[in-house]
Amino acid sequence: MAANDPPPEPLWREVTGRVLRRHRHDRDERLVETAQRAGVSTQYLSELERGRKDASSEVLAAVAGALGLTLVDLVREVAVELVRQARPVPVLRSVSGAPVAVPAAPIRRGPYALAA
Repeated sequence: MAANDPPPEPLWREVTGRVLRRHRHDRDERLVETAQRAGVSTQYLSELERGRKDASSEVLAAVAGALGLTLVDLVREVAVELVRQARPVPVLRSVSGAPVAVPAAPIRRGPYALAA
């Protein structure tokens, strides 16, 4: 990444993990306590909080429920956080003042690529 390149966009799982960890800390709970109530292993919850695992909606609902949240609450908080962290999108105008289509910039995530 060049010096003037924008930072990479956060992944959904990374932001989700931060939100889950924040709620767990707000409740002053240890990983083991939340994991037991959610029915997942402590190691798995730790990996979720660190943004290392993509959890199913069922697992996310269980962990959110263990933290006193609904899945909708969790998704809403994650979406708000992602929007808050979003980079502004430049709007270009032609000489006539009409909007110009801007090709989407590539997302930079490091040396990995996703396959469809």
